[in-house]
Amino acid sequence: MTSERTRVRRLPEKQVEDRAVLDAVLDAGRVAHVAVVDDGQPYVLAVAYARDGDRVLFHGSTGSRLFRSIAAGADTCLTVTLVDGLVLARSVFESSMRYRGAMILGRAAELEHRAKFEALERMSERLTPGRWAEARQPNRRELAATLVVALPIEEWSVKVSDGWPTDEEGDLGLPVWAGVLPVEERYGEPLAAPDLQPGVEPPPYLGAWSPR
Repeated sequence: MTSERTRVRRLPEKQVEDRAVLDAVLDAGRVAHVAVVDDGQPYVLAVAYARDGDRVLFHGSTGSRLFRSIAAGADTCLTVTLVDGLVLARSVFESSMRYRGAMILGRAAELEHRAKFEALERMSERLTPGRWAEARQPNRRELAATLVVALPIEEWSVKVSDGWPTDEEGDLGLPVWAGVLPVEERYGEPLAAPDLQPGVEPPPYLGAWSPR
């Protein structure tokens, strides 16, 4: 739910309090930025993630001091931003973006044993559907080198900007094109690894992966 800490103060009309919109933003993204303060200095980490119901799963190295701090329950902030288009106004000042942004505040908890393994499977299937069953799964050494955490979705905020240019009245007559240039994400053609064994073809499930 939203709170005083997550209330949008700049352009508050863009805040959306529908939980379904939050879920849609989280499910469409692939990379989140997670903030943590260490010895008075703020840091931001980029992580791959997956929403799992009412929590967000992400992982990092056991060798990371910052990630160990997050896993130990330090206060954190996770954000996801999707850019849907460039809003081209007749003036530079009024030009902007169409975007969807989500922010979650809270404390993450480390996952261990079976829960850790299942969370890694969930992230793999979220980001690369079908891959978990085909590729080699993490071994004991790799699991020991990895921290997996879950951040509960409890205190959150969503901001959506999906409008058109809002030029000043005096600029409407300028001979300058105005509108929206959509920004889309798509997959390209698969590129085989240089050391791929002969005869190994791209798996059929790659064709089922779709852009956000």
